[in-house]
Amino acid sequence: MSGPRAGFYRQELNKTVWEVPQRLQGLRPVGSGAYGSVCSAYDTQLRQRVAVKKLARPFQSLIHARRTYRELRLLKHLKHENVIGLLDVFTPATSIKDFSEVYLVTTLMGADLNNIVKCQALSDEHVQFLVYQLLRGLKYIHSAGIIHRVGAAQARVGVLQLLLLRSRSTCPAGPEAQQRGCERGLRAEEERGLPLGLGVTEGPLGWCSPSGPQLSKEGLGVGGLMETPPPTVDIWSVGCIMAELLQGKALFPGNDCILGPVREEDIDQLKRIMEVVGTPSPEVLAKISSEHARTYIQSLPPMPQKDLRSIFHGANPLGEDGPWAGLAVDLLGRMLVLDSDQRVSAAEALAHAYFSQYHDPEDEPEAEPYDESVEAKERTVEEWKELTYQEVLSFKPPEPPQPLGSLEVEQ
Repeated sequence: MSGPRAGFYRQELNKTVWEVPQRLQGLRPVGSGAYGSVCSAYDTQLRQRVAVKKLARPFQSLIHARRTYRELRLLKHLKHENVIGLLDVFTPATSIKDFSEVYLVTTLMGADLNNIVKCQALSDEHVQFLVYQLLRGLKYIHSAGIIHRVGAAQARVGVLQLLLLRSRSTCPAGPEAQQRGCERGLRAEEERGLPLGLGVTEGPLGWCSPSGPQLSKEGLGVGGLMETPPPTVDIWSVGCIMAELLQGKALFPGNDCILGPVREEDIDQLKRIMEVVGTPSPEVLAKISSEHARTYIQSLPPMPQKDLRSIFHGANPLGEDGPWAGLAVDLLGRMLVLDSDQRVSAAEALAHAYFSQYHDPEDEPEAEPYDESVEAKERTVEEWKELTYQEVLSFKPPEPPQPLGSLEVEQ
Protein backbone atom coordinates (compact mmCIF):
# COMPACT_ATOMS: atom_id res chain seq x y z
CA MET A 1 0.00 0.00 0.00
CA SER A 2 1.32 3.42 -0.93
CA GLY A 3 1.51 6.24 1.55
CA PRO A 4 -1.34 8.66 2.29
CA ARG A 5 -2.22 11.46 -0.08
CA ALA A 6 -0.21 14.66 0.37
CA GLY A 7 -1.75 16.68 3.19
CA PHE A 8 -3.60 13.62 4.54
CA TYR A 9 -2.83 11.09 7.26
CA ARG A 10 -4.09 7.62 8.09
CA GLN A 11 -5.51 6.30 11.32
CA GLU A 12 -7.12 2.97 12.16
CA LEU A 13 -10.39 3.28 14.06
CA ASN A 14 -12.53 0.27 14.95
CA LYS A 15 -10.68 -1.90 12.44
CA THR A 16 -11.30 0.64 9.68
CA VAL A 17 -8.56 2.75 8.13
CA TRP A 18 -9.45 6.42 7.82
CA GLU A 19 -7.48 8.71 5.52
CA VAL A 20 -8.34 12.32 6.21
CA PRO A 21 -6.87 15.82 5.73
CA GLN A 22 -4.32 16.98 8.31
CA ARG A 23 -6.68 19.75 9.41
CA LEU A 24 -9.02 17.15 10.98
CA GLN A 25 -7.44 16.31 14.30
CA GLY A 26 -8.49 14.21 17.27
CA LEU A 27 -10.60 11.67 15.42
CA ARG A 28 -12.82 9.81 17.86
CA PRO A 29 -15.32 7.08 16.90
CA VAL A 30 -18.92 8.00 17.58
CA GLY A 31 -20.95 5.30 15.87
CA SER A 32 -21.29 3.01 12.90
CA GLY A 33 -23.94 1.28 10.87
CA ALA A 34 -24.77 -0.31 7.56
CA TYR A 35 -24.21 2.90 5.61
CA GLY A 36 -21.12 4.32 7.25
CA SER A 37 -19.03 5.12 10.29
CA VAL A 38 -18.83 8.42 12.13
CA CYS A 39 -16.07 10.15 14.03
CA SER A 40 -15.94 13.46 15.78
CA ALA A 41 -12.93 15.66 15.06
CA TYR A 42 -11.61 19.17 15.43
CA ASP A 43 -11.27 21.13 12.19
CA THR A 44 -8.24 23.38 12.68
CA GLN A 45 -9.21 25.56 9.70
CA LEU A 46 -12.82 26.14 10.67
CA ARG A 47 -11.84 26.11 14.36
CA GLN A 48 -14.81 24.01 15.41
CA ARG A 49 -15.80 20.45 16.27
CA VAL A 50 -17.19 18.51 13.33
CA ALA A 51 -18.69 15.14 12.53
CA VAL A 52 -16.98 13.11 9.82
CA LYS A 53 -18.81 10.28 8.09
CA LYS A 54 -16.99 7.67 6.06
CA LEU A 55 -19.48 6.08 3.68
CA ALA A 56 -19.44 2.30 3.75
CA ARG A 57 -18.79 0.67 0.38
CA PRO A 58 -20.12 3.66 -1.57
CA PHE A 59 -19.81 1.96 -4.96
CA GLN A 60 -20.33 -1.68 -4.03
CA SER A 61 -23.53 -1.99 -6.06
CA LEU A 62 -25.96 0.04 -8.12
CA ILE A 63 -28.03 0.76 -5.01
CA HIS A 64 -24.96 1.88 -3.04
CA ALA A 65 -23.64 4.01 -5.90
CA ARG A 66 -26.95 5.77 -6.55
CA ARG A 67 -27.51 6.35 -2.83
CA THR A 68 -24.03 7.86 -2.45
CA TYR A 69 -24.63 10.25 -5.33
CA ARG A 70 -28.09 11.22 -4.07
CA GLU A 71 -26.95 11.82 -0.51
CA LEU A 72 -24.14 14.09 -1.63
CA ARG A 73 -26.33 16.06 -4.06
CA LEU A 74 -29.03 16.59 -1.46
CA LEU A 75 -26.53 17.78 1.13
CA LYS A 76 -25.07 20.23 -1.37
CA HIS A 77 -28.50 21.46 -2.44
CA LEU A 78 -30.03 22.33 0.93
CA LYS A 79 -28.77 25.45 2.69
CA HIS A 80 -30.89 26.59 5.61
CA GLU A 81 -30.38 27.67 9.21
CA ASN A 82 -32.43 24.76 10.51
CA VAL A 83 -30.84 22.10 8.34
CA ILE A 84 -27.36 20.87 9.07
CA GLY A 85 -25.28 21.77 6.07
CA LEU A 86 -22.32 20.14 4.44
CA LEU A 87 -19.04 21.67 5.59
CA ASP A 88 -16.86 19.55 3.34
CA VAL A 89 -16.70 16.41 1.23
CA PHE A 90 -13.40 14.80 0.36
CA THR A 91 -11.70 11.67 -0.88
CA PRO A 92 -8.09 10.52 -0.51
CA ALA A 93 -8.14 9.61 -4.21
CA THR A 94 -6.37 11.89 -6.66
CA SER A 95 -8.06 10.46 -9.76
CA ILE A 96 -11.27 8.71 -10.75
CA LYS A 97 -9.24 5.53 -11.22
CA ASP A 98 -8.49 5.34 -7.48
CA PHE A 99 -11.82 6.79 -6.32
CA SER A 100 -13.37 4.38 -3.80
CA GLU A 101 -13.90 6.36 -0.58
CA VAL A 102 -16.16 9.30 0.26
CA TYR A 103 -16.12 11.31 3.49
CA LEU A 104 -18.76 13.88 4.52
CA VAL A 105 -18.14 16.59 7.11
CA THR A 106 -20.88 18.43 9.01
CA THR A 107 -21.29 20.36 12.22
CA LEU A 108 -21.11 18.16 15.31
CA MET A 109 -24.40 18.23 17.19
CA GLY A 110 -24.15 19.19 20.83
CA ALA A 111 -27.42 17.60 21.89
CA ASP A 112 -30.42 15.80 20.45
CA LEU A 113 -34.06 15.60 21.40
CA ASN A 114 -33.57 12.31 23.16
CA ASN A 115 -31.05 13.89 25.54
CA ILE A 116 -33.16 17.00 25.96
CA VAL A 117 -36.24 15.04 26.97
CA LYS A 118 -34.29 12.85 29.40
CA CYS A 119 -32.07 15.45 30.99
CA GLN A 120 -34.23 18.49 31.61
CA ALA A 121 -37.74 19.76 32.15
CA LEU A 122 -38.67 21.97 29.23
CA SER A 123 -40.39 25.29 29.70
CA ASP A 124 -43.42 26.36 27.68
CA GLU A 125 -41.25 28.65 25.57
CA HIS A 126 -38.64 25.96 25.02
CA VAL A 127 -41.15 23.45 23.60
CA GLN A 128 -42.72 26.12 21.44
CA PHE A 129 -39.37 27.25 20.08
CA LEU A 130 -38.08 23.74 19.35
CA VAL A 131 -41.20 22.70 17.45
CA TYR A 132 -41.21 25.98 15.53
CA GLN A 133 -37.61 25.44 14.42
CA LEU A 134 -38.38 21.87 13.42
CA LEU A 135 -41.31 22.96 11.26
CA ARG A 136 -39.32 25.86 9.81
CA GLY A 137 -36.71 23.42 8.56
CA LEU A 138 -39.35 21.04 7.26
CA LYS A 139 -41.07 23.77 5.29
CA TYR A 140 -37.78 24.46 3.55
CA ILE A 141 -37.14 20.78 2.85
CA HIS A 142 -40.66 20.17 1.57
CA SER A 143 -40.47 23.21 -0.70
CA ALA A 144 -37.57 21.52 -2.47
CA GLY A 145 -39.79 18.53 -3.17
CA ILE A 146 -38.11 16.32 -0.57
CA ILE A 147 -39.86 14.25 2.08
CA HIS A 148 -37.68 14.31 5.16
CA ARG A 149 -39.47 11.67 7.25
CA VAL A 150 -38.63 13.05 10.66
CA GLY A 151 -38.55 10.75 13.65
CA ALA A 152 -38.99 11.51 17.31
CA ALA A 153 -36.62 11.00 20.24
CA GLN A 154 -34.88 8.25 18.31
CA ALA A 155 -34.66 9.03 14.61
CA ARG A 156 -34.90 6.81 11.60
CA VAL A 157 -32.24 6.91 8.89
CA GLY A 158 -31.68 5.30 5.53
CA VAL A 159 -30.92 6.08 1.94
CA LEU A 160 -30.87 9.85 2.27
CA GLN A 161 -29.07 10.05 5.60
CA LEU A 162 -28.75 13.75 5.39
CA LEU A 163 -30.81 16.14 7.39
CA LEU A 164 -30.68 17.09 11.00
CA LEU A 165 -32.55 20.07 12.24
CA ARG A 166 -30.96 22.48 14.63
CA SER A 167 -32.06 25.54 16.52
CA ARG A 168 -30.55 28.71 15.10
CA SER A 169 -29.98 30.38 18.44
CA THR A 170 -30.18 29.76 22.14
CA CYS A 171 -33.66 28.54 22.98
CA PRO A 172 -35.58 30.97 25.20
CA ALA A 173 -36.04 30.12 28.86
CA GLY A 174 -33.64 27.23 28.64
CA PRO A 175 -30.11 26.14 27.81
CA GLU A 176 -28.82 26.03 24.29
CA ALA A 177 -30.18 22.96 22.58
CA GLN A 178 -30.02 21.54 19.12
CA GLN A 179 -32.70 19.44 17.62
CA ARG A 180 -32.52 16.80 15.02
CA GLY A 181 -34.62 15.18 12.40
CA CYS A 182 -34.00 12.02 10.51
CA GLU A 183 -34.11 10.58 7.10
CA ARG A 184 -36.15 8.27 4.99
CA GLY A 185 -34.56 5.37 3.19
CA LEU A 186 -34.67 2.04 1.47
CA ARG A 187 -34.26 0.34 4.81
CA ALA A 188 -34.92 1.46 8.36
CA GLU A 189 -32.24 2.03 10.95
CA GLU A 190 -32.03 3.78 14.27
CA GLU A 191 -29.85 6.78 14.80
CA ARG A 192 -28.13 7.47 18.08
CA GLY A 193 -28.13 11.24 18.19
CA LEU A 194 -25.52 11.85 15.56
CA PRO A 195 -25.45 14.36 12.74
CA LEU A 196 -26.32 13.31 9.21
CA GLY A 197 -27.97 10.19 10.52
CA LEU A 198 -24.38 9.06 10.79
CA GLY A 199 -23.49 6.42 13.32
CA VAL A 200 -26.41 4.12 13.05
CA THR A 201 -27.29 0.70 14.31
CA GLU A 202 -29.82 -1.46 12.59
CA GLY A 203 -33.11 -1.61 14.43
CA PRO A 204 -36.88 -1.35 14.21
CA LEU A 205 -38.99 1.66 13.54
CA GLY A 206 -40.55 3.16 16.61
CA TRP A 207 -43.87 4.59 17.65
CA CYS A 208 -43.14 7.87 15.91
CA SER A 209 -43.06 6.30 12.46
CA PRO A 210 -43.80 9.03 9.91
CA SER A 211 -47.49 9.36 9.10
CA GLY A 212 -48.40 6.86 11.75
CA PRO A 213 -48.67 3.27 10.62
CA GLN A 214 -47.97 2.45 7.04
CA LEU A 215 -50.67 0.04 6.00
CA SER A 216 -49.10 -1.16 2.81
CA LYS A 217 -48.55 -4.60 1.40
CA GLU A 218 -45.14 -4.61 3.05
CA GLY A 219 -46.61 -4.14 6.49
CA LEU A 220 -46.34 -1.47 9.13
CA GLY A 221 -43.46 0.94 8.94
CA VAL A 222 -42.24 4.20 7.47
CA GLY A 223 -44.38 5.83 4.88
CA GLY A 224 -47.89 7.09 4.51
CA LEU A 225 -51.28 5.57 4.05
CA MET A 226 -51.01 6.34 0.35
CA GLU A 227 -48.93 4.47 -2.18
CA THR A 228 -47.08 7.74 -2.84
CA PRO A 229 -47.07 9.62 0.47
CA PRO A 230 -47.32 13.44 0.49
CA PRO A 231 -44.93 15.66 2.46
CA THR A 232 -47.35 15.62 5.40
CA VAL A 233 -45.97 12.20 6.32
CA ASP A 234 -43.40 14.22 8.27
CA ILE A 235 -46.04 16.12 10.19
CA TRP A 236 -47.22 13.02 12.07
CA SER A 237 -43.74 12.64 13.52
CA VAL A 238 -43.56 16.32 14.45
CA GLY A 239 -46.82 15.84 16.34
CA CYS A 240 -45.33 12.86 18.17
CA ILE A 241 -42.22 14.87 19.00
CA MET A 242 -44.29 17.76 20.30
CA ALA A 243 -46.47 15.42 22.37
CA GLU A 244 -43.43 13.84 24.00
CA LEU A 245 -41.86 17.21 24.72
CA LEU A 246 -45.08 18.32 26.39
CA GLN A 247 -45.65 15.30 28.59
CA GLY A 248 -42.18 13.77 28.82
CA LYS A 249 -43.24 10.39 27.47
CA ALA A 250 -44.29 8.77 24.21
CA LEU A 251 -47.86 9.32 23.10
CA PHE A 252 -48.10 5.91 21.42
CA PRO A 253 -45.84 3.63 23.52
CA GLY A 254 -46.83 0.41 21.79
CA ASN A 255 -44.67 -2.28 20.28
CA ASP A 256 -42.48 -1.11 17.42
CA CYS A 257 -43.81 -0.99 13.90
CA ILE A 258 -41.37 -2.80 11.65
CA LEU A 259 -40.87 -3.38 7.98
CA GLY A 260 -42.00 -6.79 6.81
CA PRO A 261 -45.19 -8.83 6.99
CA VAL A 262 -47.74 -7.57 9.47
CA ARG A 263 -47.39 -9.48 12.73
CA GLU A 264 -49.66 -9.58 15.76
CA GLU A 265 -47.22 -7.54 17.85
CA ASP A 266 -47.06 -4.92 15.09
CA ILE A 267 -50.83 -4.55 15.13
CA ASP A 268 -50.54 -3.39 18.75
CA GLN A 269 -49.03 -0.17 17.43
CA LEU A 270 -51.96 0.47 15.15
CA LYS A 271 -54.45 -0.24 17.91
CA ARG A 272 -52.78 2.23 20.28
CA ILE A 273 -52.85 4.93 17.63
CA MET A 274 -56.50 4.31 16.89
CA GLU A 275 -57.32 4.52 20.59
CA VAL A 276 -56.25 8.18 20.37
CA VAL A 277 -57.19 9.29 16.85
CA GLY A 278 -60.23 7.04 16.47
CA THR A 279 -61.30 4.38 13.97
CA PRO A 280 -60.54 5.36 10.37
CA SER A 281 -63.49 6.46 8.26
CA PRO A 282 -64.54 4.25 5.34
CA GLU A 283 -62.78 6.70 3.00
CA VAL A 284 -59.48 6.36 4.86
CA LEU A 285 -59.92 2.61 5.26
CA ALA A 286 -60.27 2.30 1.49
CA LYS A 287 -56.79 3.82 1.06
CA ILE A 288 -55.17 1.03 3.07
CA SER A 289 -53.51 -1.44 0.72
CA SER A 290 -52.89 -4.18 3.30
CA GLU A 291 -55.88 -6.52 3.34
CA HIS A 292 -54.66 -8.00 6.64
CA ALA A 293 -54.64 -4.57 8.29
CA ARG A 294 -58.05 -3.63 6.89
CA THR A 295 -59.54 -6.88 8.15
CA TYR A 296 -58.02 -6.33 11.59
CA ILE A 297 -59.35 -2.77 11.84
CA GLN A 298 -62.81 -3.87 10.79
CA SER A 299 -62.76 -6.60 13.44
CA LEU A 300 -62.29 -4.07 16.24
CA PRO A 301 -65.14 -2.28 17.95
CA PRO A 302 -65.51 1.35 16.83
CA MET A 303 -63.15 3.66 18.70
CA PRO A 304 -64.08 7.32 19.12
CA GLN A 305 -61.46 10.01 18.74
CA LYS A 306 -60.15 11.11 22.12
CA ASP A 307 -60.20 14.70 23.22
CA LEU A 308 -56.50 15.52 23.36
CA ARG A 309 -57.17 17.93 26.21
CA SER A 310 -57.90 14.92 28.42
CA ILE A 311 -54.55 13.36 27.51
CA PHE A 312 -52.53 16.52 28.05
CA HIS A 313 -54.43 17.81 31.06
CA GLY A 314 -52.03 19.88 33.12
CA ALA A 315 -49.20 19.61 30.59
CA ASN A 316 -47.45 22.83 29.67
CA PRO A 317 -48.21 25.00 27.82
CA LEU A 318 -51.84 23.94 28.03
CA GLY A 319 -52.71 25.49 31.35
CA GLU A 320 -55.90 27.53 31.47
CA ASP A 321 -53.99 30.65 32.47
CA GLY A 322 -51.12 30.33 30.00
CA PRO A 323 -50.74 32.63 26.99
CA TRP A 324 -51.15 29.63 24.67
CA ALA A 325 -53.99 27.91 26.53
CA GLY A 326 -55.61 25.43 24.17
CA LEU A 327 -53.45 26.38 21.20
CA ALA A 328 -50.92 23.58 21.60
CA VAL A 329 -53.59 20.90 21.80
CA ASP A 330 -55.35 22.42 18.79
CA LEU A 331 -52.15 22.25 16.77
CA LEU A 332 -51.56 18.65 17.87
CA GLY A 333 -55.05 17.77 16.74
CA ARG A 334 -54.27 19.11 13.27
CA MET A 335 -50.99 17.17 13.03
CA LEU A 336 -52.08 13.84 14.51
CA VAL A 337 -54.58 12.96 11.80
CA LEU A 338 -54.43 9.38 10.53
CA ASP A 339 -55.11 10.38 6.93
CA SER A 340 -51.96 12.17 5.80
CA ASP A 341 -53.96 13.99 3.11
CA GLN A 342 -55.88 15.78 5.85
CA ARG A 343 -52.95 16.88 8.02
CA VAL A 344 -51.69 20.42 8.09
CA SER A 345 -48.63 21.17 6.01
CA ALA A 346 -45.46 22.54 7.57
CA ALA A 347 -46.30 26.01 6.22
CA GLU A 348 -49.83 25.83 7.65
CA ALA A 349 -48.53 24.67 11.01
CA LEU A 350 -46.07 27.58 11.15
CA ALA A 351 -48.97 29.99 10.62
CA HIS A 352 -50.89 28.50 13.57
CA ALA A 353 -51.58 30.87 16.45
CA TYR A 354 -49.42 28.72 18.73
CA PHE A 355 -46.36 30.18 16.98
CA SER A 356 -47.62 33.76 16.78
CA GLN A 357 -44.60 35.21 18.56
CA TYR A 358 -42.18 33.53 16.11
CA HIS A 359 -44.06 33.25 12.83
CA ASP A 360 -42.77 35.53 10.09
CA PRO A 361 -43.43 34.44 6.49
CA GLU A 362 -40.51 36.58 5.34
CA ASP A 363 -38.19 34.66 7.67
CA GLU A 364 -39.38 31.18 6.68
CA PRO A 365 -37.66 30.72 3.32
CA GLU A 366 -38.25 28.07 0.72
CA ALA A 367 -35.70 26.10 -1.26
CA GLU A 368 -34.99 25.89 -4.93
CA PRO A 369 -36.70 22.80 -6.37
CA TYR A 370 -34.50 19.72 -6.23
CA ASP A 371 -33.92 18.24 -9.68
CA GLU A 372 -34.18 14.45 -9.54
CA SER A 373 -33.98 13.94 -13.29
CA VAL A 374 -30.33 12.89 -13.14
CA GLU A 375 -31.08 10.26 -10.51
CA ALA A 376 -34.07 8.94 -12.44
CA LYS A 377 -31.91 7.66 -15.28
CA GLU A 378 -30.57 4.14 -15.39
CA ARG A 379 -26.79 4.16 -15.03
CA THR A 380 -23.97 1.76 -14.36
CA VAL A 381 -21.97 1.77 -11.14
CA GLU A 382 -19.07 3.41 -12.99
CA GLU A 383 -21.33 6.15 -14.29
CA TRP A 384 -22.69 6.89 -10.79
CA LYS A 385 -19.11 6.86 -9.55
CA GLU A 386 -18.05 9.39 -12.18
CA LEU A 387 -20.96 11.69 -11.33
CA THR A 388 -20.16 11.46 -7.62
CA TYR A 389 -16.50 12.24 -8.25
CA GLN A 390 -17.47 15.37 -10.15
CA GLU A 391 -19.74 16.43 -7.27
CA VAL A 392 -16.85 15.98 -4.83
CA LEU A 393 -14.53 18.07 -6.99
CA SER A 394 -17.08 20.85 -7.52
CA PHE A 395 -17.90 21.34 -3.84
CA LYS A 396 -16.80 24.68 -2.42
CA PRO A 397 -16.36 24.55 1.37
CA PRO A 398 -17.16 27.59 3.51
CA GLU A 399 -14.43 30.11 4.07
CA PRO A 400 -12.60 29.61 7.38
CA PRO A 401 -13.13 32.35 9.96
CA GLN A 402 -10.64 35.19 9.89
CA PRO A 403 -8.21 35.35 12.82
CA LEU A 404 -8.98 37.92 15.48
CA GLY A 405 -7.46 41.27 14.62
CA SER A 406 -7.37 40.60 10.89
CA LEU A 407 -10.62 42.41 10.09
CA GLU A 408 -10.29 45.88 8.67
CA VAL A 409 -11.92 48.55 10.77
CA GLU A 410 -13.95 51.09 8.84
CA GLN A 411 -12.89 54.66 9.42
